[in-house]
Amino acid sequence: MPADIFAFCNQKGGVGKTTTVFHLAYAVAQAGKRALVIDVDPQGNASTVLTKTELESDDVGVADVLAESSNATIADAVVSTIWPGVDLVPTVPGNESLAYVRDQLVVAGAGRERRLRDAIDVVRGVYDVILIDCPPSLDLLTINALVAARAAVVVTQSALFSANGLARLLRTIDAVKRSYNPDLDMLGAIVNLHEIATISGREQLIEIAASIKILGDAVPKRVVIKDSMEAQTSLVDWGTTQSRSLSTIYRDTLALLTKGHL
Repeated sequence: MPADIFAFCNQKGGVGKTTTVFHLAYAVAQAGKRALVIDVDPQGNASTVLTKTELESDDVGVADVLAESSNATIADAVVSTIWPGVDLVPTVPGNESLAYVRDQLVVAGAGRERRLRDAIDVVRGVYDVILIDCPPSLDLLTINALVAARAAVVVTQSALFSANGLARLLRTIDAVKRSYNPDLDMLGAIVNLHEIATISGREQLIEIAASIKILGDAVPKRVVIKDSMEAQTSLVDWGTTQSRSLSTIYRDTLALLTKGHL
């Protein structure tokens, strides 16, 4: 069966896209399945926290896969990660940076929106789940991710400015579905950094739910979620009662995304 491919997106930064992808990748591995994370964010945060060793500028990365000047395939760019069963197509430093390739795509010709999709076709049957970490923008990198994906997942937080940007993001996803990827499924939103004890948190959650389906339980604002990622450690291995409890949120969310296939 071909991999389930998910694009995690929001034009706003700091909402937890990379954190979500990190913990979901571990949930895939914990289920005994194979995951591929594709980091199409020029900041490269997913690449930093998932790799065992520091990436070098001459390593093959996602920029090489997308660049017209390169013959690299996505298989050439795959590296192992801190977890068995999870591979990564990284963003790496170098002259052919992902930001530069993004600018190239603006002036590229026909097919520029399909480059990532065409690249993924090479490895589609190798993995059970492919998780694409999108940049905090609605540029051609995000559009490439949405064209490649089976499903779009909005990652947001229960805060005013995050909720306000949802309409524009949903219009972009709908435009990609109509123009480039008619099979794209808009699954809903994962809500991060939720403060259930505050009036504003509860009100914003209601506002988000009025615009988009919320997937699973809102992820509470807990320092350990980000700390464990930055320490390159799963919530299970972090070892506290709280962290193990939080890990079940990602396990259950993965089950929702994959409709229980894993």
